[in-house]
Amino acid sequence: MSNIHDNQPRDLYEAISDANINNEILIVTVVRGPETGEKAVITDGVITWASDEGGFLRSHESELSAVHDSMMISLDGRDIFAELLGNEKQVIIFGAGHVSMPIITITKMMGMNVTVVDDRKEFAENARKRGADRVICKSFAEAFEEIEGSDDTFFVIVTRGHRYDTECVGRSLRTRHAYVGMIGSKRHAQIVRGMLLKKGFSEEELDSIYTPIGLSIGAETPEEIAVSITAEIIEVKNRKRRNFGFTKEMLKEILSEERDPMILATIVSRKGSAPRGIGSKMLVRRDGSISGTIGGGSAEAAIISYAADLLREGFTGTEIKPVDMWVAAGEDGMVCGGEIEVLLETV
Repeated sequence: MSNIHDNQPRDLYEAISDANINNEILIVTVVRGPETGEKAVITDGVITWASDEGGFLRSHESELSAVHDSMMISLDGRDIFAELLGNEKQVIIFGAGHVSMPIITITKMMGMNVTVVDDRKEFAENARKRGADRVICKSFAEAFEEIEGSDDTFFVIVTRGHRYDTECVGRSLRTRHAYVGMIGSKRHAQIVRGMLLKKGFSEEELDSIYTPIGLSIGAETPEEIAVSITAEIIEVKNRKRRNFGFTKEMLKEILSEERDPMILATIVSRKGSAPRGIGSKMLVRRDGSISGTIGGGSAEAAIISYAADLLREGFTGTEIKPVDMWVAAGEDGMVCGGEIEVLLETV
C-alpha cells in the first residue's frame, strides 16, 4: 500500500476524493483509547474501508452503522469521532433577474458553488459578471440535462412567470436535492401548485416546497429578499450536520506526491459559541502556513503554533487538543467564547 504517512494511508483520501455524492458516507476515527488513530469508512451503513481489518472499528460495525450524523460517540470505553461526509454546497438559481444578483453575491460569500440558468443571453451575461461559478444559457428544460442534484443541492426558483416556475419546480422535485424554494405570492404558489397536481405530483411532494421563498423578515428590496432566501437555505443546511470539511484544494494537497508531512486539524466537539462547527478542517504546514480554517482568532492561532511545533519535532501520530475559548475571549475583551476539541493527525 502506498502511504501518505505512516498512519494515514493514501487510499483513504483517494476514497474521500472519489466519493459518490449520493451515498451516505461516514468517516469514523478512534480519538481516545488503545486504538487511537484507527479509522474506517462507512458507506450506506457498511464498512467499505478500514485501517485495521481486524481492529476495533471492524468488530463494532453494527453499532457504528446506526450513526447518521457528525458527533462524538462512546463505545466500549473508547471515544470515536463520526463525521458525516458532505460535499460542496451547490445553489442552482433559475432566473437571472434583479433578485438573483444579490443571491449570487451572498451565497458565494458563504463558500457555495453557484449555477445560474437563464435562456436570455443578456441576463445570463449579468450572472456571469456577478460571479456565478457556472452559467447555463439554455431553456430551463434543457438545462436540467446538465444538472446533477445531491443531498447538498439547493434549488432557488426565481423565474419570470408561472409556466417557467412550474417547469423548474417540477423538475427540481424529481432531482435529488436538499431544498426547493420558489419566489412569488401565495396566489402565485397556489397556481403553480395546481399545475403540478395536474402533472401528477403528490400533495406531500408539493408540501416540501419552500414558498413563498425565504424567511419572513419583511424583506422588500432585492438585497433584503436575497438575505431572507439565503437565511432560509442556511437554516435548512444546518439542520443536519453534513459537513464539507475537505475542500478540493485540501484533498489535492494531501494527495500530492511531493510534499512534507502536514497536520490535519479537525474540530470534533464544541461547546458555547465557538465560531465553526464540528468537522471544520485546517491543514497546517511545518512553516505555520495553512489551508482551510477552524474559525480564526486566537484559538486557531494557538492550534497553528502547536501543530507546527509538533511537525518540527517529528510528530507522526494522532492527538486531541482541547482549546478553552472562554479564556481567549476574556483576554481579548471579546463577549463570545466556548470550548472546542481539535483532532490533530499527521498526513
